[in-house]
Amino acid sequence: MVKQSAWQPSAYLAYASERTQPLIDLISRARVPGASRVVDLGCGPGNGLPILRAAWPDALITGIDSSPDMLARAREASDDAQMSFVEADIRDVGRTHLPDGEPADVLVSNAALHWVPEHRELLPQLMELVAPGGTLAVQVPGNFSNPSHRLLYEMASAVPYRAAVDMSQLIRPTASPEEYLFDLAQHGWEAEAWETTYCHVLQGEDPVFEWISSTGARPVLDQLEGSLRERFVAEYKEALRQAYPRSAIGTVLPFRRVFFTARRSGA
Repeated sequence: MVKQSAWQPSAYLAYASERTQPLIDLISRARVPGASRVVDLGCGPGNGLPILRAAWPDALITGIDSSPDMLARAREASDDAQMSFVEADIRDVGRTHLPDGEPADVLVSNAALHWVPEHRELLPQLMELVAPGGTLAVQVPGNFSNPSHRLLYEMASAVPYRAAVDMSQLIRPTASPEEYLFDLAQHGWEAEAWETTYCHVLQGEDPVFEWISSTGARPVLDQLEGSLRERFVAEYKEALRQAYPRSAIGTVLPFRRVFFTARRSGA
């Protein structure tokens, strides 16, 4: 497996408001008033945790992430005595990682599950961590056919880069809302799925590259070194400028996201 570089919280947070809005929209559909145990699966640098606290003022909130750097940033930003942090891979999360070892009233994951190639197979395991009357709420990017990702994958698989890039390490496209709905459909659960395209207006030089270099492009950039990496970055930036031209209001980046929730029956 390719060893990826450490996540860079400051780069990720450069577009914190744009990355956080989908979480706001997601939890508005969670429908668990008075939740006492809330878990943010893949919490990153913690930019979504204040939103969870505002939604559930009295809950024990746990942020779980596999990146020590992201968790360190999240801890630094929080002085909430009812908030804790756990370093763990999403694939390994179980009851022992949850507040008091009890099922979560809300298990939320905002733009994190897609980093696990087998995340759809993981959904039954995550659903078992939800308490009766609780909700699993997930958002994943759905823009893999857009130029930002299509150009990345096409260039990485072409000469001279393909000799250095293991394409199996790249993020796989996520599923459709309908497919996730069928994944969640089982007795005792009420599922919903939908999609939204956000049109982000970005400012600065090469803003689309700055956006994706801290997330989706990392598996490619981490495998390139020296002059080969410099050449790739220069060519990729130019291709992104052509695909996303700057306008009078800035650079518009349409970004499709897929949402799904599963509410467990009972109280």
